[in-house]
Amino acid sequence: MRSDRMKRGLERAPHRSLFKALGLTDQEMDRPMIGIANSANEVIPGHLHLHQIARAVKDGIRMAGGTPLEFFTIGICDGIIMGHEGMKYSLGSRELIADSIETMAMAYPFDGLVLIPNCDKIVPGMMMAAARLNIPSILISGGPMLAGEFHGKEIDLITIFEWVGKVKTGEISIKELREAEGCACPGVGSCAGMFTANSMNCLAEVLGLALPYNGTIPAVFADRIRLAKEAGQKIMELVEKGIKPSDILTSKAFENAITVDMAFGGSTNTTLHLPAIAREVGIPLSLEVFNKISEKTPHLCHLSPGGPHHLQDLHRSGGIPALMAELNRGGLIHGSPMTVTGKKVGENIKGKRVFDSEVIRPLDHPYHPKGGLVALFGNLAPKGAVVKRSAVDETMLKHKGPARVFNSEEEAMKVIMSRNLRKGEVVVIRYEGPKGGPGMREMLAPTSAIVGIGMDREIALLTDGRFSGGSRGAAIGHISPEAAEGGPIAIVQDGDLIEIDIPDKRLDLLVPEEEIKRRFSRWRPLQKAVKGYLKRYSKLVQSASNGATFEE
Repeated sequence: MRSDRMKRGLERAPHRSLFKALGLTDQEMDRPMIGIANSANEVIPGHLHLHQIARAVKDGIRMAGGTPLEFFTIGICDGIIMGHEGMKYSLGSRELIADSIETMAMAYPFDGLVLIPNCDKIVPGMMMAAARLNIPSILISGGPMLAGEFHGKEIDLITIFEWVGKVKTGEISIKELREAEGCACPGVGSCAGMFTANSMNCLAEVLGLALPYNGTIPAVFADRIRLAKEAGQKIMELVEKGIKPSDILTSKAFENAITVDMAFGGSTNTTLHLPAIAREVGIPLSLEVFNKISEKTPHLCHLSPGGPHHLQDLHRSGGIPALMAELNRGGLIHGSPMTVTGKKVGENIKGKRVFDSEVIRPLDHPYHPKGGLVALFGNLAPKGAVVKRSAVDETMLKHKGPARVFNSEEEAMKVIMSRNLRKGEVVVIRYEGPKGGPGMREMLAPTSAIVGIGMDREIALLTDGRFSGGSRGAAIGHISPEAAEGGPIAIVQDGDLIEIDIPDKRLDLLVPEEEIKRRFSRWRPLQKAVKGYLKRYSKLVQSASNGATFEE
């Protein structure tokens, strides 16, 4: 056993003495030792209940003859840090989480790992660590939040973000907003739509690192506790059989993940996180791969923010296994990849069926004929940009308009909230990329405000930052190279015409090449005073087109 390095033999008597100080018996030390990386805290609604999940995991491990040893990671709620300096730390926390789990699992040579995340950057950070360490590992999330209800209608967190703008237009009152804010998030769990956290928790089971239904069983259901116990038992089976992440995370597994991502219209942030996880096992995953799969994958689920359904609806309709089974009818799923069930994908989804054909539509009746995400290229985004096509109004799939340029999110928000935008404009928010932000902040506040003031069918928004999975409208992010690296977005000026063509995957600045060269000859990057972790992060982080991972 891997853990023998710290507990077997004469020389390890001092080590055993320290384990006995924890209350461990000789019998417990003789068993496989399983590390439990828990991101529980009292700051994130999605993580408040993770101690309960961990207790169930420990029960499962002990039932199967193992010894659980729990430790903790940090965790950040993107909703709470949205729109202020705190958001600069969100994406960077992914690397800290991966590094901290690596540190613990190398310092203490556990025989296996159970990963307990729930929200945006914690899920991919933990999967990156599992891939890097390559010891038997399984992920069990805390599960999605139930949708809220207000005056007989389902609402969620994004409703509140968008209603801030509606207050400005007088469509709703401040009193109504205050009433709704107490209803939108009814309890624990990751926010109820197909935002980043739920996208990644669903894709964890598609990749094979989590058990079926990991992404959709609501946080408050007893099924979630039973799944956690099963995960505890399964890690013992994975240790016994020697099944490692490298046996699971193959090229075909990542193709399956992108296919399902396109079918359920996931967060644009998956184009950062899937390549980052793939990189840990040496698999290149470019934006071109996302486009190739998007072209042949129909959009079958229309979940919030783009559509009317929530994760609880997807679960009652059969969950991710049913969606994969439907995609498999069209030959779009690889059945051969191994999973933490000990079975292959094809075996896991055999016989699964859809129970609500509006939540998971059949292949011959999709919401859209092509996938929910698309990467755009052009002289404004030579290395690519990303848009959630399924959340863009049909009238904005092609758009040409004058640029309105801002060098920060705060500058843009002042103008948006003052309703000082003109129909047809293309709002450009730059110096918010991985290096330039630093931290590549999410722009949910600007996109939601544009929706709230009723201009999402008239205004496009471009940024070298990123968008929340909750964003909708013609919101194009991840523009690479970013402004701080001297990307073309750095020299855009107010009034420049920008052409967006989502069907043809183009994003172009309609300025003569000679003028672009002239502007670059005079360009100097905007300098921001940063210190601490953000300073180190900005020096190490790569482009969004590379998953915003650290340089080797």
